[in-house]
Amino acid sequence: MNHQLVIVLDFGGQYNQLIARRVRECGVYCEVKPYTTPIAELKAMDPIGFIFTGGPNSVYEDAAPHVDPAIFELGIPVLGICYGCQLMAHTLGGQVTAAQEDTAREYGKTRTYYDTGCKIFQGLPAEGTSWMSHGDYMAMVPAGFALTAHSDNCPNVAIADASRGFYGVQFHPEVNHTENGTRMIRNFLFEVCGATGDWTMGNYCKSTVARLREEIGPRGRVLLALSGGVDSSVLAALLAEAIGDRLTCVFVDHGLMRKHEGDEVESAFSKWKVRFVRVNAEERFLSKLAGVEDPQEKRHIIGAEFGYVFRDEAEQFGITDQDFLAQGTIYPDVIESGKGDADVIKSHHNRLLPPEVVARFKGVLEPLDLLFKDEVRALGRELGLPEYLVMRQPFPGPGLAIRIIGAVTKEKADTLREADAIYREEIAKTGEDKNLSQYFAVLTNSRSVGVMGDGRTYDYTLALRAVTTSDFMTADWARIPYEVLDKISVRLVNEVKGINRIVYDITSKPPATIEWE
Repeated sequence: MNHQLVIVLDFGGQYNQLIARRVRECGVYCEVKPYTTPIAELKAMDPIGFIFTGGPNSVYEDAAPHVDPAIFELGIPVLGICYGCQLMAHTLGGQVTAAQEDTAREYGKTRTYYDTGCKIFQGLPAEGTSWMSHGDYMAMVPAGFALTAHSDNCPNVAIADASRGFYGVQFHPEVNHTENGTRMIRNFLFEVCGATGDWTMGNYCKSTVARLREEIGPRGRVLLALSGGVDSSVLAALLAEAIGDRLTCVFVDHGLMRKHEGDEVESAFSKWKVRFVRVNAEERFLSKLAGVEDPQEKRHIIGAEFGYVFRDEAEQFGITDQDFLAQGTIYPDVIESGKGDADVIKSHHNRLLPPEVVARFKGVLEPLDLLFKDEVRALGRELGLPEYLVMRQPFPGPGLAIRIIGAVTKEKADTLREADAIYREEIAKTGEDKNLSQYFAVLTNSRSVGVMGDGRTYDYTLALRAVTTSDFMTADWARIPYEVLDKISVRLVNEVKGINRIVYDITSKPPATIEWE
């Protein structure tokens, strides 16, 4: 892509993907790369700047992640955040030590004082709140660096070597808790790196369509794994723009969709000028899941079986090994499935294709795999998709299988389908759906005693979940009015057989994930 590029070097911090989002919000394209990426590869990408992320380590430890010192000889600006700041100081001749109990160790919101003559703080108030999370201290800053911010407890909250374009901050400007944090990042991008802000969704759309046409070729065909959700729908529009009627969309109804959802997807896509195929595979998937309780195993089974269905459909439609399989994988899917040294939070089904399925195609296309959810929605609007489709709530590929805790059965799926439909119906009636990013019901594996009609019951507990979020990387639990929750609860226990208790999940992400499994 012909865009200016900023590289975010990942040292294992919890906010690393948020840094990337903030950069893109400023109209500058960026990618996250592991700190182990060879310097030659980084240089070949021709970045206009580097951002070193935070991380859990101490730079003076033997096993701490380090960067090739040659990166500081490239003449490219660097912004170090928290661990990244300490790493820069340590590498360039400074001294980083463990903070003493009464000095320099800071966590949480901290009053901070800025030198507004420093480029990254110019135009900002001289005082503000920053979000700190560090137990180490720069006891000595490298030669050539000036102190550009301090707090009541720490004299060197920020450092700068303006002549070389090197800047470091002990706090996290990428989080909302830091006042004017995004403006600090913007200042680094535009005032230090010389960014022009050429990253727009319109440009991304045009360059991606051109790249797809080149990669697929003039006669190549694509079989798209279509779920009917936002990501795969946007990808369908993108591929239709690139190759027209050489696209085949395969929608696999695995019997784990929401109520009437399969019919709704088929109705929506029957109006598109693409080949749409619906595969009814409920029995096939439920038989594979019989008796399986572990959520990771469920995801692996479903991911593999999706792949086998696509392989079978490719045979039916004459898709050859010179044609492609496409998936609506997005950046959070890649991150949560484990990237580089990162933990596997949960394996997304579209990252679990069996090798023999992948080998069946010339390649697997995932052109959305560097986009966050809100960027995918913006791309959908750029492609002219209707708003109801662009703003459709996410629904996981494994469907209700990961909203049923424990073993999956058709009876449990039917129960959850009815409960989820009631929940969604009541939320929509009150208009609360406009305030929520995602909401759904979970059939737990917990049973409890209840009383109905003067008789004892021993039925399932249903959990309700609702969150607000902008990027689905972090999320806050939604404050649904009590009277709305009360009405939902009454309907559920009266209308859905097998449920006698309702609970509401008030856990944010992190520490939880949005889905339960």
